[in-house]
Amino acid sequence: MTPFTVLHVCMGNICRSPMAERLLARAVRDRAGETNEELIRSVSAGTGGWHEGEEMNPPAARLVRARRGSDEGFLARKLRGDFIDEADLILTATADQYDYVVALRPDAADRTFVLGEFGRLLGAVDAAALPPAEPKPAPVHARGVAIVAAVARLRGTEAPQPSDDLDDPWGRGDQTFQRVGDEIEDTTVPFANLLLP
Repeated sequence: MTPFTVLHVCMGNICRSPMAERLLARAVRDRAGETNEELIRSVSAGTGGWHEGEEMNPPAARLVRARRGSDEGFLARKLRGDFIDEADLILTATADQYDYVVALRPDAADRTFVLGEFGRLLGAVDAAALPPAEPKPAPVHARGVAIVAAVARLRGTEAPQPSDDLDDPWGRGDQTFQRVGDEIEDTTVPFANLLLP
């Protein structure tokens, strides 16, 4: 069985989405401890292919390492339809990228969210109504799918708020990267905590 898969999307796939990919993986590891089983697959891609095959932007990689994540083995990829098809949850950096994903795959709308939007709605999910949690791939998958469905119901037809977007830190100072890293963790850490209480 394929583990619960989260696809993070930004523009060039060298700053925001790789940071989110690796910080979510670290948050899940913090909850589950070291395990031989892959509990979630956290992957990323960019709407543009300018940086395809490149490593993470150096300040993004520094931030991930400073927060106990790993930047090893990362190579940027351009978003493709099959990446969306394989994902149980798609988190985009901005509302524009949400629109891009849904234009490629309209059937993915209910499992695609702006990262800040997902984090904002997550707190209202009724944990008692979710399938039981266990640090094994099948229960994590079932619980993850239920969380995504609950957040989609909470969202209803509401559009994301402008404050849900993540600023693009590319070419800006470490302070901007720190702020964006904090905003990413405002979603990834509570999500990992709900997935693996």
